Amino acid sequence: MKLLRFGPLGNERPGVLDQHNQIRDLSGILTDISKDALLPASIERLRNLDLEDLPLVAGQHRIGACVGFVGKFICIGLNYSDHAAEAGMAVPKEPVIFMKATSAICGPDDNIVIPRGSLKTDWEVELGVVIGKPAKYISEADALSYVAGYCVINDVSERAFQLEGTGQWTKGKSADTFGPIGPWLVTADEIRDPQALDMWLEIDGHRFQHGNTKTMVFGVSRLVSYLSQYMSLQPGDIVSTGTPRA
Repeated sequence: MKLLRFGPLGNERPGVLDQHNQIRDLSGILTDISKDALLPASIERLRNLDLEDLPLVAGQHRIGACVGFVGKFICIGLNYSDHAAEAGMAVPKEPVIFMKATSAICGPDDNIVIPRGSLKTDWEVELGVVIGKPAKYISEADALSYVAGYCVINDVSERAFQLEGTGQWTKGKSADTFGPIGPWLVTADEIRDPQALDMWLEIDGHRFQHGNTKTMVFGVSRLVSYLSQYMSLQPGDIVSTGTPRA
């Protein structure tokens, strides 16, 4: 399934794409694509729906972030071997973790607002992993069973804020609108192997990034397991797994 949220900022409604790529309204089934709605039982309930019975959403609508009420927005740095080489940095021995403010989250087509004093605003395409049930001290072998689904994330950064002066990655990545997410959450059953996904980023028709998740230093199962050793993960938490080289 491809789950999404549509409507005005702050008043998004839950939806799902049908086989014709038309939006069907899930408002009569659940209140939002968030928290308990991402639990395995809830996802299974949605999977068993006849989408043709749901109201068709006519016309054009803003697409919001595909997950609402995100508790934690966790990011992984230097997680692609080709990107680390491009940056002239050693491949890390264990995952590099930083946080992005949840107030940075916006819809995939919303305007990016360049923050005051910005000199080096930048972009990075990333695979987002959405947690689907509480996870704490879980094994790598079990980790994928805790994933509700996957989405596309643009990890927007202000490099001067991030790397110059006093630095700090979180400071350089948390401005409002610096976390476009979506357009949809693809449920985990649709992704046979999260380490075999192509990703690319284009601006004005020019492709600036093109990579594949197979070059991740630490794969999705390793990341989810690793994070759960240091903090509990909750339904709706998002892990942005790093970016390939430009």
